[in-house]
Amino acid sequence: MRSMWKGAVSFGLVMIPVKLYTATETKDIAFRQVHREDGGRIRFRRFCTVDDQEVPYEDVAKGYELPDGEIVILTEEDMAELPLPTTKNIEVVQFCPAEQLDPILFNRSYFLEPEAAGSRAYSLLREALEQSGKIAIAQVALRQRESLAILRARDGVLVLETLLWPDEVRVPDFPFLADNIEVRSQELRMAESLIESMTLDFDPDEYHDSYREALQELVTAKVEGREVMQPQEAGPSEEEPSSLADALRASLAAAKSGRPATPEAGSSKGRTTKAAPAKASTAKASTAKSGTPKSGSRKPAKAAEEPEPEEAKPARRTRKAS
Repeated sequence: MRSMWKGAVSFGLVMIPVKLYTATETKDIAFRQVHREDGGRIRFRRFCTVDDQEVPYEDVAKGYELPDGEIVILTEEDMAELPLPTTKNIEVVQFCPAEQLDPILFNRSYFLEPEAAGSRAYSLLREALEQSGKIAIAQVALRQRESLAILRARDGVLVLETLLWPDEVRVPDFPFLADNIEVRSQELRMAESLIESMTLDFDPDEYHDSYREALQELVTAKVEGREVMQPQEAGPSEEEPSSLADALRASLAAAKSGRPATPEAGSSKGRTTKAAPAKASTAKASTAKSGTPKSGSRKPAKAAEEPEPEEAKPARRTRKAS
C-alpha cells in the first residue's frame, strides 16, 4: 500500500507522527464508454457556454452560482486563504463510548501507520482505546475538506473513520410515520421467534458478490468465445401466504426445518446463450441478456434463508469575488 497523507495525531500534549492509508477498495468490474458501432473510446471535452471554445484544465476555476444566475469565481488563491488548522493534524477533541455513535454517520475508513519515532505513543493510544472500549472523536482535513472523524483500534491498528457532519444526514419524511399502525401481539411474538431462529454470529466470508462473479464470467466467456450458462429465473410461488401472520408462520416453520421460506415453482434447468467470439478492441460488442442472480447473495448457509417480504443553459454573467 502507498500512503496518501502524512501528519500527526494530536492526543493531549502527545504528538504521534503517522501515515494514512485507504483501508477499503471496491472490486467492481470497470468498463469504458465506447462507440457501439466501432468500439472507439468516448472522450469528453470541456467547452465554455459563452464562447463555445474548448477550455484547457488549467483555465478551469470554481464557480458558485447565485440565485439570480450570476457566478462568483473563486481562484486557487482564494481557496488557499481559507483556515484549515487540521491540514496536517488529526486533532483528538474528546472520547466517548462506541455505542453512542450512529453508524449512519460513517463515511470513509483509513489505516494509520506510525512513523518510527511515534511507535511507542501509537501503541499506548491503541491499547488505551482497546482497554477502555471507547473511541476518540477527532477533526482532520483531507483533500481540502475538514471532517469529523473517529479513531478506534482494530486488529492491532488504529483506524480513522471520517464521519458526515450532522446536517449532512437527511431526516426521513415518509407519510406512514404519521399513521397509527397497529402491531398485533401474536404477529410480534412470531416475528421475534423468526429473528431468534435466524440469529447467527456474523461472518462476512459467508457472503459473496454473485452479480460481480457472473459479470466476470460473462466477460471471460466473451473473450474466449464460448457459451455462457444463464439460470432461469424462478417463477411465481405456487402458494402465496394470505396474510402477514401466515407469512410469518410459514417463514418460522421453514427456518426451523432448514428449508427455504417460500417454494420455488418452475423448472430449475438452466439455458445457454452463445457468447460472441472475441474481437479486436475496436470491434462491435454483442449484447447479452441479463439472467444473473442478485448481488450480495449468501453462500450455502447453515441456517434458513430470509423470508420473502409482503409486499443546455443560457450564458451567465460572472463576477469575481472581492
